[in-house]
Amino acid sequence: MNNPSQIGIGIIGCGNISGAYFKGAKTFEVLKVVACADINHEVAEAKAEEFGCVAQSVDDLLANPNVQLVINLTIPAVHAEVSLNALEAGKHVHCEKPLAVHLKDAKSVLDLAAKKNLLVGCAPDTFMGAGMQTCRKLVDDGWLGRVIGGSAFMMSRGPESWHPNPAFFYEVGAGPMFDMGPYYITALVNLLGPIKRICANTTKAFKVRTATCEAKFGLELPVEIPTHYSGSLEFHSGAVVNMTVSFDVYAHQHKPIELYGTAGSLAVPDPNTFGGPVSLWTPTTKEWKEQALSHPYASNMRSIGAADLATAILSEGKHVHRSSGALAYHALEAMHAFEASSVNGAHTVLESKPDQPAPLPLGLIEGRLK
Repeated sequence: MNNPSQIGIGIIGCGNISGAYFKGAKTFEVLKVVACADINHEVAEAKAEEFGCVAQSVDDLLANPNVQLVINLTIPAVHAEVSLNALEAGKHVHCEKPLAVHLKDAKSVLDLAAKKNLLVGCAPDTFMGAGMQTCRKLVDDGWLGRVIGGSAFMMSRGPESWHPNPAFFYEVGAGPMFDMGPYYITALVNLLGPIKRICANTTKAFKVRTATCEAKFGLELPVEIPTHYSGSLEFHSGAVVNMTVSFDVYAHQHKPIELYGTAGSLAVPDPNTFGGPVSLWTPTTKEWKEQALSHPYASNMRSIGAADLATAILSEGKHVHRSSGALAYHALEAMHAFEASSVNGAHTVLESKPDQPAPLPLGLIEGRLK
């Protein structure tokens, strides 16, 4: 790396989501994709040719002196292992969600990073997009007054009709909560601050599902995890949000997220996207009004979290990255709390209490985060 204003990144895992990361990285001047690796080297070579980097083995990528930051896009079951290996090699890490399957493994990642004075970030970073940052500004500016409640819904019939490899969605570490829950929980923490405790119930509709996607048509998929979660999240701010995530629902008419305050209500966009729409209801308007987006990054800006982390690396402590390992650990603890509360029949109090991520400033030039 000859440019001191850039961080060299290596992408490990060149599957479905990687293309969005490669493309997103080109937006941010602080990122330079140096190398990529995959268990299937031919897949890595194809991505390298498409996006102008070098395909390497994982070991060679981790030994590459031009790679300062590893983007870990492997399957959830090996997130912790790959992140730990990258940290041992002296690399900063930005991981796809979740940070790990188990809390103890996630803690090991954070502990090793702290020991080596390295930074860890984690998806989702969609809360840094235009839609969520617009919602954050409306909340911070008082348009809702004091937020007292809300609702969050992510409900579908599951991915077996369209995903080319749906089996892992029904294994430990996946399911609707661990696959999609991070988007909703992280978005809520961005808007309201950390969660205090959770009371929930879980269930599942089927012990075995049948894939109907073309690649795996007819394959039976054992269901190892709950596929319907419903609970109440109490935040340290005092807000209480009812949340349901499910792979057992044919159809519904709920908004992804709504917040209810003493001065108005807010309809929040799908937290798995970066854009809008954002709608506000106030006693003055007495109707829902769509709001202009106040911030940039409305398109599919995967890598924005890695860019924010790279900005923090170059700032030498003056910039705190937003999609942090601490935030991801809190989201993981919250997801486990749904199952623990259901099993124990009681509230589960969260031990972690990360800082609420800082909002993005207004007036950003696209390609920069400060």
